[in-house]
Amino acid sequence: MRPLRVLVVDDSVFNRRTIAELLTSIPGVVVIGKAADGEEALSLALAEKPDLITLDLEMPRMDGFTFLRMLMAKQPTPVVVVSGRSAKPDVFKALELGAIDFVIKPSTGASTELQRIKSELEAKVALVRQLRPVQPGHRPTTTTGLVRRISATDERAAPSDPMPRALVVIGASTGGPPALVQLFSRLPSDFAASIVVAQHMPERFTRTFAERLERLGGVRVAELEGSEPLRAGRAVVCPGGRSIDVVLKGSVPWVRVLLPAGDDRYVPSVDRLMRSAAAVMGPRTIGVILTGMGDDGTRGAEAIKRAGGRVVAES
Repeated sequence: MRPLRVLVVDDSVFNRRTIAELLTSIPGVVVIGKAADGEEALSLALAEKPDLITLDLEMPRMDGFTFLRMLMAKQPTPVVVVSGRSAKPDVFKALELGAIDFVIKPSTGASTELQRIKSELEAKVALVRQLRPVQPGHRPTTTTGLVRRISATDERAAPSDPMPRALVVIGASTGGPPALVQLFSRLPSDFAASIVVAQHMPERFTRTFAERLERLGGVRVAELEGSEPLRAGRAVVCPGGRSIDVVLKGSVPWVRVLLPAGDDRYVPSVDRLMRSAAAVMGPRTIGVILTGMGDDGTRGAEAIKRAGGRVVAES
């Protein structure tokens, strides 16, 4: 396997050094350069053509947003945003501009936090190794077919229809946020199904992400608080650090937030969500597996198929 060449962009000397050291400790990764602002980063990116760029957003001379716009127009390259917890709206703006994912910027030298960041970077590196180059100006449209497959199961419903004709359960991990943005931007406002999303994402980011999806139009979206009945044209996102499942209360299907169980290998657990959906909704369940790493959702997808539902997986 050839080395994965990475460019590190951050205006902080400490962060540049820390991120570069974490990356070089990952087998098969080589840091080919460091940049302190967007102008320097763009020059290095065009000259060195890295396989991956880690990007800070707040920088002098040229900020991360301007850099992303220019990079994606001239030389589309996988970009992972490295940002602080206080910059949640900026992170999702960057994802819409073409970044594939994000990690939380190191705030201390604690070994536990650095190990967490290294593990997250390893997942992003593994994802980037699977990506194919994209030509400048190309806009992926694969989710159009995905929405068509989801919508084909049901007739359109009036927005006031409280009972969903089907339940769409979506699981996503690394690279999932921009995929979900594409998917939700194409859903119609009279979508007949209810949608439940389990996206692997840090705590305190899921609420902002749900608000971002809500502003795309189409279905209504919110981070789930406690529990609520499933409703047509309504989507809920599992809070970070929690799991989520579907239960039957009387004759009405509900979705609820849970603490992670001892056998949840991932949080939120896509397997748990999909298995519970299959048990309650049976053949009216549509499971969707988007981009990510690991096998979370495999057992859940099997349960949906056994119940007579459908499973759609992103290629």
